[in-house]
Amino acid sequence: MKITAADVKKLRDATGAGMMDCKKSLVEAEGDFDKALDILRKKGQKVAAKRADRDSSEGAVIAVVNDDSTAGVVVCLNCETDFVAMNKDFINLAKDFANLALSYDTKEDFLAADYNGMTVAEKLIEQTGVIGEKIEIGGYKKLSAPFVGSYIHVGNKIASIVGLSAAVDNAAVLGKDLAMQAAAMGASTLSYKDFDPEFVASETEARIAVIEKENIELGRLGKTLKNVPLYISMSQLSDEVIAQAEVTAKEQLAAEGKPEKIWDKILPGKMERFISDNTTLDQEQCLLDQEFIKEAKQNVAEYVKTYGDVSVTAFERVTLA
Repeated sequence: MKITAADVKKLRDATGAGMMDCKKSLVEAEGDFDKALDILRKKGQKVAAKRADRDSSEGAVIAVVNDDSTAGVVVCLNCETDFVAMNKDFINLAKDFANLALSYDTKEDFLAADYNGMTVAEKLIEQTGVIGEKIEIGGYKKLSAPFVGSYIHVGNKIASIVGLSAAVDNAAVLGKDLAMQAAAMGASTLSYKDFDPEFVASETEARIAVIEKENIELGRLGKTLKNVPLYISMSQLSDEVIAQAEVTAKEQLAAEGKPEKIWDKILPGKMERFISDNTTLDQEQCLLDQEFIKEAKQNVAEYVKTYGDVSVTAFERVTLA
């Protein structure tokens, strides 16, 4: 039977497949649209099977928030090459998936969800056949809160969402700033209070070993040695540790011949430096303890306080790297 241009266009619009692939499928299906769809899907299954072991390390990471800003999701649609990842149709598909994902709490439920008459999982297989690359859902993170902000880094390689305890004035600005912070600085947890003590102890030992090894080489070269911290997290700085640090600071001031009457002006700076030198893990991995990217003189927790009675409830970050 005769296959019209309108028939080809309809199939192309539905699948994104090339015009020749659509025409061949329609010819093989003798013009039956549903059979042509099935032919393209079976092609996708064959391509998917052949490329199952390929590395799909490129793609598009998309973050979206629902209309009332109470739920957000980050979805990563993976492919094999940057060429495909930058394709407009591919990015639009990732956006479609992210918007659909707002209605599902888990990746498993999302993959089973309906997408234009087929499941998301089936759509991924279909697109594998259409594009000729392994296409799959990589990262999938969702959270709900009284207010959720989001941010997508330029190039769609990193995206994040942040939950706030209240929809305060200018919550949209705060939410975006915090999501940008999470995306840019790569925090892994909200606060040092979330750390497991065994992890902190192990990390402390490892970091001290690295610095001591570096200092051997620096000493050999006659360069200034790095400070070897006693601790790396606020979770280790008990009241006793802080008290002892203050005693040590006073002993140093006395040894330097500083008049005791001016110690109160110097001690706060010394204690601030002690805490900074001994909380490097927090500054790297804890969102609230990091320097705020827009104002290095304050950390993220201090920035949040400028918005009043609000706190960060959670955050999620997805990256291709």
